[in-house]
Amino acid sequence: MSDVVDAIVIGVGGFGSSALYHLARRGVDVIGIDQFEVAHDRGSSHGETRIIRQAYFEHPDYVPLLKRASELWHALQLESGLQLYEECGLLLAGCPDGEVVHGAKLAARQHDLDIEEVNPAAARQRFRGFRFPRGFAVVHEPQAGFLLVEDCVRAHINQAVSHGAQLRLNENVVSWESDTRTVRVRTERAEYEAAVLVVTAGAWAGRILESLRLPLRVLRKVLLWHRVLNADYHLEHGAGTFFVEMPEGQFYGFPSTDGRVLKIAEHTGGELIDDPAAPDRRLHSGDVGSVATFLAQVMPGVNPQPERHAVCMYTVTPDQHFIVDRHPHFPNVVYGAGFSGHGFKFTSVIGDVLADLATAGRTSRPIAFLAATRPALKSGT
Repeated sequence: MSDVVDAIVIGVGGFGSSALYHLARRGVDVIGIDQFEVAHDRGSSHGETRIIRQAYFEHPDYVPLLKRASELWHALQLESGLQLYEECGLLLAGCPDGEVVHGAKLAARQHDLDIEEVNPAAARQRFRGFRFPRGFAVVHEPQAGFLLVEDCVRAHINQAVSHGAQLRLNENVVSWESDTRTVRVRTERAEYEAAVLVVTAGAWAGRILESLRLPLRVLRKVLLWHRVLNADYHLEHGAGTFFVEMPEGQFYGFPSTDGRVLKIAEHTGGELIDDPAAPDRRLHSGDVGSVATFLAQVMPGVNPQPERHAVCMYTVTPDQHFIVDRHPHFPNVVYGAGFSGHGFKFTSVIGDVLADLATAGRTSRPIAFLAATRPALKSGT
């Protein structure tokens, strides 16, 4: 006999945990199903930290969503009693007309955001741990910072449960079906029935939503922790997050929170993964070369050899933007996919949006540019 509820969420990682929370907070009788445990390290929402910012170089249309995301993170902090966010600022650097600096300044102009352009002489004095290549522009966003990623997932889950949500963990979804009024989800253990279904399956979204043929690619990404050699990179000494666009790629990282190591990764690149259940989690020499070169050139006070690493997965679309939409054939099925690379900071607001779509069939949030029908997804450009 099937368990019958109002809503089912498949995948309760970053985005699914938020959708579960926002549905439960509205009084929806909801079950969250995941093939792993809460805040696991086998998907995309792990690795201790994620940058949160508002001067969004990827696309100015994200900024209204980010403003609401920040409000919701603050509300979750208050409700959970946990510190989920550290406001330490963000250093952006690169060619003046490059994607990062130009895009951040464009977003700031369009949405009246507080960012500061720092001249080269001042940047050398202010950001002592960095050596900026000649001709680079430097921008600082003081209200940016980082989220504690596993704590954020746990907070969404714990608060969802406190509002009545149910969890079904370590259950692999085998199939789902809808007749537009009812959905049925079958796992390896049980069957569930609900009025609506939310799919937030991360790297497994392509499989769960196979009939939609979403243009998703799953990339293997390596996170690295390197020893710092001086206090220039310490959070307690005023260091912040950073994102630097080099000719060879884009690199981002965080201040040292323990005074010993900092986390850094290359945003660009990545190897295709055929099976998200079995990514190569070993560290290879090719995983560290570009970061080591970047550190030697730009952050000489950091040991170029990593002390530890983690592997996560980016699930990306052809235009690098998310997909948030309703199923074209089943209006009682909504989904979010392709978030990786810059998505986690949005989990608080996208979970709210998915709850809107699931309960009301629409949302007041500006998500039209994330629709599955946009030309860039159809053309694959």
